[in-house]
Amino acid sequence: MRPLSHGPEEPCVHNALLAWVRFSRGLARAATWVTYAFCLPAAFAGTMARVFVYGTLKKGQPNYKHMINTAKGLAKFQGRGRTVEKYPLVIAGKYNIPYMLNIPGTGHHVAGEIYTVDEQMLQFLDEFEGCPEMYQRTLMSIEVVEWEGKGGAGEGRAAAEGVVECFVYSTTTYPPEWVGLPYHDSYDSSGKHGLSYVLRESRD
Repeated sequence: MRPLSHGPEEPCVHNALLAWVRFSRGLARAATWVTYAFCLPAAFAGTMARVFVYGTLKKGQPNYKHMINTAKGLAKFQGRGRTVEKYPLVIAGKYNIPYMLNIPGTGHHVAGEIYTVDEQMLQFLDEFEGCPEMYQRTLMSIEVVEWEGKGGAGEGRAAAEGVVECFVYSTTTYPPEWVGLPYHDSYDSSGKHGLSYVLRESRD
């Protein structure tokens, strides 16, 4: 976790006041600093990491092209799943972007896809998702619904039968009014909600 810096001569009272202001702005925003460490690609040097995607990076969605672009790294589809805990999945902002708000116990069990990715792809995803400012990458428990993974026999069998831990890009840095938006259990840019995602190259 990156330490919060203060001037060397700041009085304790001032430190306490700063702490209270930060607290009053929401514990969720403070969690951004906690999750910052998970956005360092070196943490998984030489290994594959599991990532759960629920929005525009899924198959058939506007940004899936990035998941199959080997110039950005390696991503292998493993299966489909849903979050063990409920979360609010909202479509928000000027460009109709899907966001999973990191508020466990609220909303729905969010559906998505499970991939294993290499370090290069993980670094690309961190940059693409604006981690840690826009989204934060944290580990979540994902219930496997359909498994196609071809890992080791024991690992594949265990995954196919239960729950796996995956990195998920959710957010704690959102406007308070987003909590009042409609919650979705699955995202489709062309869904009945009528909020089509605006590609980055089409934004003003």
